[in-house]
Amino acid sequence: MNKFKEVFQNRNYRNLFFANFTSQMGSTIGLTAFMFYLLDRFSDQPVYATITELMFSLPTLAVFFLVGVFADRMDRQKIAYYCDWISALLSILLIGAILTEWMPLIFAVLFLRSAVQKFFFPAEHSMVQGILKKEDYTTASGLNQMVMSLFMLFGNGLGIAAYWTVGVYGAIMVDTVTFIISAFLIRSCHIKEEVRMPNGKHRIKDLKIAVVFSDFKVGMVYILQHKLLRTLLVGFFVFGIVNGGFSVMPVFILKYKLAPNTYEELSIIVGIIFGVGVLLGSFVASLLSQKLKLHQLIISGLILTGGFVILSSFATNTYIFLGLLFIASFGLPLVNIGIGGWMPSIVDPKMMGRVQGWISPLMMLSQSLTLGFIAVSFPSILTVEMLYWMVGGCLALVGVFYMITLPKFTKNLQNTTETTTVESASVL
Repeated sequence: MNKFKEVFQNRNYRNLFFANFTSQMGSTIGLTAFMFYLLDRFSDQPVYATITELMFSLPTLAVFFLVGVFADRMDRQKIAYYCDWISALLSILLIGAILTEWMPLIFAVLFLRSAVQKFFFPAEHSMVQGILKKEDYTTASGLNQMVMSLFMLFGNGLGIAAYWTVGVYGAIMVDTVTFIISAFLIRSCHIKEEVRMPNGKHRIKDLKIAVVFSDFKVGMVYILQHKLLRTLLVGFFVFGIVNGGFSVMPVFILKYKLAPNTYEELSIIVGIIFGVGVLLGSFVASLLSQKLKLHQLIISGLILTGGFVILSSFATNTYIFLGLLFIASFGLPLVNIGIGGWMPSIVDPKMMGRVQGWISPLMMLSQSLTLGFIAVSFPSILTVEMLYWMVGGCLALVGVFYMITLPKFTKNLQNTTETTTVESASVL
């Protein structure tokens, strides 16, 4: 706990930490409220709820070749600051789009807002890497995981509560306020120029098409030259499948199998149970990270979570489902803290944005493909149980794959002195 306190006393880290949290909240509350608004208004068309989630992931594929280059070439603090303000303005435009009830316009604004937000996280995470010491990365990863668990605990519940109390328009206004708070937190940071602009000063007009694609290619070559990164890309692709499935699976199994009449209320309970599981798992994973090798945490978490996700598909009532889901959620922090604590030693800080520029879109590609597949196949082809088999099976298979491949990389890293950093990927 003293280590957590020490890291959190870093003013810049603390402000960036809360800026990231509030920006994520701005991405979630209104989106959750809007999804339930669609499920209420178009209850016989679940495809709309899936498309809403798709509008959160698909924009990555439109801007993936830009986000990493911008994070490495431009002022990272300004990127994060302006992303928040633009997202706030687009949230207001989203209210106007919903008032028109024209779905193409609504989804277009959602797509644009999400695209802008994709520039925020590479810039913010790059600054976090620059203001912390190498030995603090695992601690920061544990802090991020604990807050993520609290966000899981209250995020969807806050979205549903906002929908019930102030409606979909009020929920989106909450988005707007949280984006503005995040922007002020970003602006309050005092970050050294070499952290904000590790590759020197550049202006937008300097980023010509040839430069952008050249930098993007450099990121690809860098990954191909590192066997560990190439291996992890396989896992990242599957993590996207998991994220895509989990964004709609809990609501679907409640609405179409376990509790069709009370699925909204139970969705809050599911969020609470899931968040509590992740929160407790975060504490346990933080303790285990001091005793076990990090790759062992990752493998254990993947197999544990994958197995119980599959088992939860066989639940015959909500109590059994919630119990199995709790155990599945307990294993996720083992994966996230393991990756977050291990990764900061394998990629050059000056390359972080460009490496992430490949990893993030790969995850979002698989997430978007998964959501698209669900949109066209559920419930006509896929049953809700099959969704759980697909996601749980993917997690377990990656766990087995990592069991075979990661130990040898750990052994190799012990004999080398590679230094550097990459954004910690996160399942869910």
